[in-house]
This record gives sequence, C-alpha cells and structure tokens, in this order.
Amino acid sequence: MVLAVCGLMLWGAIWFRSRAITPVAMLKRLPADDAVVIYIDLAQLRRSHIDQVLDSMSVGQDPEYQNFIKKIDFDYRHDLDTVMAAFTPSGKYFLAKGRFDWTAITAYVIGVDGRCNNSLCKLVGSMPDRHISFFPLQRNLMALAVSSDESAVEKMQTVNQRPDPDLPDAPIWMTIPPAIINSGQTLPEGTQMFARTLEHAKSVMLWAAPSGNAAFTAKMSVQFATVTDAVEVASKLTKITNLLRDLIEKENQKPNPADLSGFLTAGSFHNEGTKVVGAWPVQQVLIENMLGGK
Repeated sequence: MVLAVCGLMLWGAIWFRSRAITPVAMLKRLPADDAVVIYIDLAQLRRSHIDQVLDSMSVGQDPEYQNFIKKIDFDYRHDLDTVMAAFTPSGKYFLAKGRFDWTAITAYVIGVDGRCNNSLCKLVGSMPDRHISFFPLQRNLMALAVSSDESAVEKMQTVNQRPDPDLPDAPIWMTIPPAIINSGQTLPEGTQMFARTLEHAKSVMLWAAPSGNAAFTAKMSVQFATVTDAVEVASKLTKITNLLRDLIEKENQKPNPADLSGFLTAGSFHNEGTKVVGAWPVQQVLIENMLGGK
C-alpha cells in the first residue's frame, strides 16, 4: 500500500510538471490586481513567419544579455514559447514557457553570488534594491519576479481563486487597469487624448492577431457601466481619430504607417451593448520599429 501511494504521488508530480498550462491558468498565478498584464505567444508568431521581426528586437543586441544567454544556453528568439508579465507598483512578475537548462541557470546564479534552495533561486539585479527571484513551476515553465522584495516570486506558488477571465484567442494581448489609463503619464506620446475618453472604463483589453493585408489587426474591448456611456465614447473616439487625421493633413503631411500617426488615424470604433470595440490595421514596419527600439 505504501509503495502504491508513493507511486501515485510520483505519477501526480510527473503529470503536473508535464501538462500544458493555459493562459487562463497562467493569469491566475500572477498578482494581476492594478497591474498591466501582457501576454505574447512567440511560438505562434514564429508560425506566422514573423521570426525576422523578433530577430530585430533591440534587447538581443545588449552585451550583458548576450553574455547571460551564452552562459545559460538560452535565447528567447528560439527557446521561449510564451511569456505573460504583470507590471505592478511593487514589482514585475513573469511566467515564461520554453526550454530551460536549469543546471546551467543554477550555476549562473551561484557564479554571480546568488543562491538557490530547493529550486528557488535569488540574486541581486543591476541595483542593490532590485532583487530577482525565480523557480521552475514546471520543467518548461519559469516563474520569475523582479522586485525590492527578494522573495516576491513566492506569490506565484498559489493559484488565485477568482473566476476564470475571458481572454482573447490571440498571440498578443494586454489588459490595462483604469488607474493607468486615467494617469496618462506612462502612455506613448499622441495616445493621451484617446486615453482621456476611457476615464470611466471598468476594464480595457487590447489584443493583436495576424491578418491578411496588414501584418496584424489590433483590437480593443472596453467595458463601461451603461450602454449610454459606450455609445458616447465610441462617438468621441471616432471624432478624435478624424481630428488627428485632419491635423496631419493641415501640416501637408500624410499618416505614416511606420509610426503611431499611421496607426492611430486608421482606427474604427463602435459599441456592442456596454462595450466599445475598436480596430486598427498594424503594418509590419511599425512592429519592426517598435520592437527595434525606434
């Protein structure tokens, strides 16, 4: 009987570590309250033949990063399949799915005066108050945190029991809490006037998926309390888009598909009950410029 129980426990551990984890399950591991949450399915993007865009990302040219991936034998462009990140006031939290050499990673941590205990590793980042902590949630799934709290990653050891969120079926999506929209301080230049129309939103979801003519189609779903609010905001967003297009034309310019002017002026909006739905075509040149740091 003891042998049978041990066998079942071992089988359960192997099953848990090998089973696929869904975006919904990943999100319920993250401290997502008041957080900007971003999800990227790099494996799907590779299947969409956009790997040349991933190769252009500026992070890959950083000397410190190059030294790091060399020592642990990991390159996000080939070894990382999906990543979900939550950016909170207290720190940054990541769940990364891919192929990891845990022996090499542990050796790297010890080599930079970090420490590992029962697969939980901790080390100091580029600044003394910036602590990095991580552990393997599954063999191919890393939980990682960057925070002033050296044990921040332990928050991801438990699953939040909130109801399953409704997530888009897309390789890239992002949720934005109303507090970030209302502040407007961390938003790209040119987007603040759009954000001001969403100050009464209950939730904001953005996502992007490959499309035919454009590299991607970006979409937005914003939840409001009433249908009246949704109708009013959809109308305001349409007027702002037309105004921005007119301002560019008065300067004898044309919206540029390689920057935000081309993206913002191509939006279309309507309401579906209490939701405002928006859509923008995204050209590949814009993605290359944004990922390349331009």
